[in-house]
Amino acid sequence: MNQLIVVALGGACGAITRFLVSSGIYQWLGRDFPYGTLVVNVIGSFLMGLLTEGLILHRISIGMEYRAAILIGFIGAFTTFSTFSLETFYLLEQGSVSRAALNIAVSVGGCLLAVWLGLLCGKGLFSYSGGVVQWSNAVIPYALLIINALGAFLIGIIATILLQKIALPMEQRAAIIVIMLGSYLTLSGLYLILFLIDQGYSFNSHLNAMLGVFVGNGLLCLFVVWLGLLTGRQI
Repeated sequence: MNQLIVVALGGACGAITRFLVSSGIYQWLGRDFPYGTLVVNVIGSFLMGLLTEGLILHRISIGMEYRAAILIGFIGAFTTFSTFSLETFYLLEQGSVSRAALNIAVSVGGCLLAVWLGLLCGKGLFSYSGGVVQWSNAVIPYALLIINALGAFLIGIIATILLQKIALPMEQRAAIIVIMLGSYLTLSGLYLILFLIDQGYSFNSHLNAMLGVFVGNGLLCLFVVWLGLLTGRQI
């Protein structure tokens, strides 16, 4: 039952994010080609490959529900094969055979390439000392920190594009930014703590190190989100 609840919550967040991202892309680039669906599927495929390496192949025994919420719930709802199929059919129905063929080739090839690149990046990050380095009395899970930073950068870019391309009241814009940032910082920090616990660290003997990782992750993600916001303004 717990897994069903977290998958449902992750799926709700993924579906909303997909709607916002695809709507923003369509308002930006137009609807003469399925740009919005293509973008969410390629991004989702890359994240699926990257996070499969980080969340499943390098397993954390107490994080089953957490992994299910992200991979099955959020990314499963963020990507969409059915919309891709429907939009391709509409292109064929309109006589745009070349655009339909291009959509199939780019979507399938792009998503396969994105998954492969995600898995490759994940393997590379965890290839050295299992993704963790020891420095003095501190522990640095650098692999997960880099993955979190990448996610924060994407959030910054997506948020900027959405806020620029979709007309929303200032209050709703502020709410979107606060909810996205707060949720991401909390969940990414939580997974780091779970990772450290699975590696044998405890609050009793390693409290300072665990708090340092949590705070460091938050500061790093905030800085990278800011870089994503700057990058998004240039797009």
